[in-house]
Amino acid sequence: MIRMKYFVFVTGILFLIALEFFRVYFIMPFPGSQKKDTLELAYWIHSNIGWLRVVSWLLVAGSLFFIFRTRSRKSEILCGIALVVYGIVFYMFNFKMLAEKMFYQPETKLFADKASNQIDPRKLVLGVQINGEAKAYPIQIIGYHHQVRDTVGGTPIMVTYCTVCRTGRVFSPEVNGESENFRLVGMDHFNAMFEDSRTGSWWRQVNGEAVAGPLKGQYLRELPAQQRSLDAWLRDNPHGLVMQYDPAFIKEYEDLDLFDDGTIDSGLERRDTASWQFKSWVVGISVNGQARAYDWNALLREKFIQDSMPGGNSLMLILEKDSLGFHAFNRMIGTQSLQFEWLEQEQQLRDELTGSVWDLSGKCVDGTLKGTELERLQAYQEFWHSWQSFHTNTDRYPKSD
Repeated sequence: MIRMKYFVFVTGILFLIALEFFRVYFIMPFPGSQKKDTLELAYWIHSNIGWLRVVSWLLVAGSLFFIFRTRSRKSEILCGIALVVYGIVFYMFNFKMLAEKMFYQPETKLFADKASNQIDPRKLVLGVQINGEAKAYPIQIIGYHHQVRDTVGGTPIMVTYCTVCRTGRVFSPEVNGESENFRLVGMDHFNAMFEDSRTGSWWRQVNGEAVAGPLKGQYLRELPAQQRSLDAWLRDNPHGLVMQYDPAFIKEYEDLDLFDDGTIDSGLERRDTASWQFKSWVVGISVNGQARAYDWNALLREKFIQDSMPGGNSLMLILEKDSLGFHAFNRMIGTQSLQFEWLEQEQQLRDELTGSVWDLSGKCVDGTLKGTELERLQAYQEFWHSWQSFHTNTDRYPKSD
């Protein structure tokens, strides 16, 4: 009988340790954890961990009662050691390794105009323009916090960034017509996930999709944003506001100081300068269900890429002079697909059909088409593994690289 009680105790402690470990392992970047489809299991553990702990502790407590009745000093010491080990595991995986215990929201959201801005002008930002108001959010800041809630042009927004995927997205935080609050819960396939406060559903950062929970299959509405250098963004938005460093997180921002150019000392965030490697940079564009990844090295060489996708989708991708920002446009005007010449010195475009001149905002500024605007396409700079994981039908440009 006593041997059975020892077995129950050991089994219960091991189950409790495994429970705490796998609850975090499946949704954090541990070796091997992000390359398998374990999301449903991770969500089940997360949702049921309360009663699983209670049942396990009842087994442990019941067996302890009988073990301590034997008055064996050795048994008491071994059981004590086992409980201490579990206590350490519980503390580490609930107060140190959970995403929300590692990354916090800003304590103070500070914004400055161009004259008082303290952010290095070469830093990358996500720029947002709504109802005549423009704000820029440095990736170095958003990359640590993972999400920042704000209002632009009277519209609530949720600015997000995942440094492990190199994905920046801006969403409306409304779910089913109501403003929702989100917390960082972990990641899946190296992409950050947020949990909503009402239903506990998990939402993927890369596309705003609810991937687990009661709202699975719903999407947050994405809002347009541009990734550019702050200097370039301020030239086009001289009256815009720039998010500043929160004094409470200076050390955390400093840890991401080299993230923008990919030279950061982190295997999860460092750029592979070769093409089409796991951590290579690409610019991803998806139009009408067709996805294509443009090799960053090819864009650096060519500066201007004119392309067409299946289904008659004509587009172009332009690298800014600072080799940091980029723009993507639909080349269609009505039913006409325009061919363009890139005037690199002037940082302008000239269409071959009419000879009209277009600026980097996609607006025709001179010629017979003056005043016409091209449709801007949402384009994202991210790691190749990320684009490929979440756009399984993607093809590549150039295919030969």
